[in-house]
Amino acid sequence: MDINRYSPSYSINQKHMTRLADYSTEELFELLYATKQMKAKFAAHENTAILRGVAIALLFGDSSLRTRSALEIGIRQLGGECVDLPYSEDDMRAGENIQDVVNVISRYGVGALITRGIAQEELENFADVSPIPVINSTNADFVPIQAISDLYTIWEIKKKLEGVKLAFIGKGTNVAASILMGAVKCGMEVAIATPEAFTVKTAHLERAEQYGNITITDDPLFAAKNADIIYTDSYHYHSLVSKEEADTLAPYKVNNRIMAAASGTAIFMHPLPAQRGVEVSPEVIDGKQSVVYQQAENKLHAIKAILALLIK
Repeated sequence: MDINRYSPSYSINQKHMTRLADYSTEELFELLYATKQMKAKFAAHENTAILRGVAIALLFGDSSLRTRSALEIGIRQLGGECVDLPYSEDDMRAGENIQDVVNVISRYGVGALITRGIAQEELENFADVSPIPVINSTNADFVPIQAISDLYTIWEIKKKLEGVKLAFIGKGTNVAASILMGAVKCGMEVAIATPEAFTVKTAHLERAEQYGNITITDDPLFAAKNADIIYTDSYHYHSLVSKEEADTLAPYKVNNRIMAAASGTAIFMHPLPAQRGVEVSPEVIDGKQSVVYQQAENKLHAIKAILALLIK
């Protein structure tokens, strides 16, 4: 399906966002068009205070810099307020009841619950009983907000999604699982090059392959051949790797040789934080093909689009 021939209604039936597998192609397009609108309004300094009087609860199980900043700023730009909820796995093990948490905060006027670092199974338990939207900003399995932001960035630069080739190279992280799913649902070509020990989880790959063909290889140059986007993620951000593991990943560092295998108009993407000289060379991430700051900016607009469409 061609996104440029799609006519958005700026509405979706989804109540929660825990993973992109739950979203249809049309729903992804709705989010991307809403992101485009939010960015246009931001550039024009238009008032988008659609969350005036609404509080958004943040339940973070680990630390965050860019995601938290984008969330808090985006919520305030929509006229809403943020409230931090304390989270402790000890509390959960001691009997804190998920249903009680979400039902109580919804009665306080909270419009949505945004989580980070909450295990996928527990997160889905939240969604099953929550009367308000539950949005997964990041966990060990998926990063759906990042994927929406990335898909919008690709559309913004390449002017299309269908037929565009994305090559993910390096460690098969939660970011990889999310962008692969979003890309194949939008009609993109996908190739992934990882060492066998660091591939995307089999269950996530198999689910994504239901929606499109994914080339899986251990050869980064083969994956990068004629790619329109070269994408990598941090090796250390989500979990530390040993010296031996780092040596295994070293051939997958995105450098000029890998970029040269891609299309002449290829772009480089990374969700940040990045370790220059580890998963990507400085000349690539700081070079003309890099769009990492555009990605980071677009996360703000994607967050606002998601909130606008999920909060009824």
